[in-house]
Amino acid sequence: MDDVRLGNTLRVLRIRKHLRQADVARRAGVRRETVSRLERGGLDRAPLHRIRAVANALGATLDVHLRWQGADLDRVTGAAHADLHEALVGLLGRRHPWVWRGEVSYSIYGERGVIDILAWHEPSRSLLIIELKTELVDPQELVSTMDRRMRLAHRVAARFGWKPATVSCWVVLSEGTTNRRRVERHRRLLRTAFPADGQALRTWLRAPSGGISALSFWSDVRLGPVRRTVSQTKRVRRTRGSSPERGGAGGSA
Repeated sequence: MDDVRLGNTLRVLRIRKHLRQADVARRAGVRRETVSRLERGGLDRAPLHRIRAVANALGATLDVHLRWQGADLDRVTGAAHADLHEALVGLLGRRHPWVWRGEVSYSIYGERGVIDILAWHEPSRSLLIIELKTELVDPQELVSTMDRRMRLAHRVAARFGWKPATVSCWVVLSEGTTNRRRVERHRRLLRTAFPADGQALRTWLRAPSGGISALSFWSDVRLGPVRRTVSQTKRVRRTRGSSPERGGAGGSA
């Protein structure tokens, strides 16, 4: 919930309870001006304990839910994200002469963010931005975020002395029914932004040529293309006069 929406919610609750701002201020132990400012969405200058006090005065509870780049922060810092990061780093480590930097933060022209993995291929001067997602929350935000990072990539790379001839991106999603369902639901948007799949990306990694924009799942990275194997049952024709063995006791000829 953003500041304006939260402020409007506080105002609606106050009106429904037939209270004046002064009444709420008295119950919360704050000034009336503070209540007024909060209702207008001015939360940036208000201490958290005062916002809680105003919410409590209205019979509400304020729960702080921290998000980062469209996903829950506990997912970003959790084991799944760490495993995904380790897998990609391992993959790059086996693709000489790729080098990489992890958790690259930037603040350029007022735009801030963190790139999960920034990879560099010196012979072809190819720069690869890798985004790791344990959960696909907002596909539109993902596309916008990657577009922004592609635009700023040259300036970010300059910090490491890299001068890319091409900039590419790779979005890696954790395998899962929910993620696959969301990708399918937004297939046109995502495939327009990231037309290549994991197999095409792996081929490109071996000999980068030109740019590429790819989206693939965790299983694509770790296991390679999934092939469905069908176990075949061999039918044994029984000859006339023969009988199957029973209980492990076979008759001798």
